[in-house]
Amino acid sequence: MLLKKQTVWLLTMLSLVVVLSVYYVLQEPAPNDLATSGKEDAESASNQMSDKDLEILTQAAGDEVYEAIRMDLQDKRGEEKMSLQNQLGEKELTADEKNKLYDEMEKIDELTTKEQIIETSIKGLGYSDALVEIENQTVNILVKAEEHSKADAVNILKVVKDEISTNYVPNIEFDTK
Repeated sequence: MLLKKQTVWLLTMLSLVVVLSVYYVLQEPAPNDLATSGKEDAESASNQMSDKDLEILTQAAGDEVYEAIRMDLQDKRGEEKMSLQNQLGEKELTADEKNKLYDEMEKIDELTTKEQIIETSIKGLGYSDALVEIENQTVNILVKAEEHSKADAVNILKVVKDEISTNYVPNIEFDTK
């Protein structure tokens, strides 16, 4: 008799957990939820921003813009990886195709790591902030500096070439305020 009571109690608790889980998953987020508020506004604003607007924002906001660009880049890479993971879930893929998808995911992670290493190295040269984006065969580098010279650009090029191969084309811009 005791065993039946424990079984009934256990099943009741499990069903309660399942019902509450479904409720929270299907519930709409609260309007004051920080994770969801303003997401659509931020996406539409970033899609409408031109390079000139970005330059003006950089001059006005400073480091916040660098962080915003970094976050956009992380979001973009995260979406690429998610797309690759979704493709991996397809049952009709061969082992070679899956391996290629895994390789692409690893390449995304490697690029992110290289960008972070280059940014850290450039900051180690005495600059207050740097932003690096490796895309296609180009390395875009934005460095926040009060003043700059050709020697500064050469030092940054050395940092880039130490980290990545020479078949990438560097594009260095100095953000002076």
